[in-house]
Amino acid sequence: MRFSAFACLIAAVFLAACSQFPELADDAALGSREAPYPDLVPVETLRGQVPDAAISPDSQPALDARITRLRARAARLKGTVVDRGTRARMSQGVPQP
Repeated sequence: MRFSAFACLIAAVFLAACSQFPELADDAALGSREAPYPDLVPVETLRGQVPDAAISPDSQPALDARITRLRARAARLKGTVVDRGTRARMSQGVPQP
C-alpha cells in the first residue's frame, strides 16, 4: 500500500515537472517594465491620508449588540456535537463480521 502511494506521488511529481513554464514577457506588456519607481515618502505623510477612526460614542450600542450576539454564538458552539445515545453506540464499537 505504501509503495503504490509513493509511486503515485513520484509519478505526479515527474508529470508536473514536464509542464512548460509560462512566459512572463507577455504580462509585462502593460508598461510595467518602463514604469518609474515610486517616490519614497515619510510615514507621517501616509498616516495623514488615513481617515480618522469610524468608532464614535453613537456607535457604541451597535458594538454592544454585536458583542452580545458573538458571545451567544460562542456559547452555542461550546456544546457537544455527538448526543449521548450516539456516543453510547460509538463506545460499543463495530462488530466484526
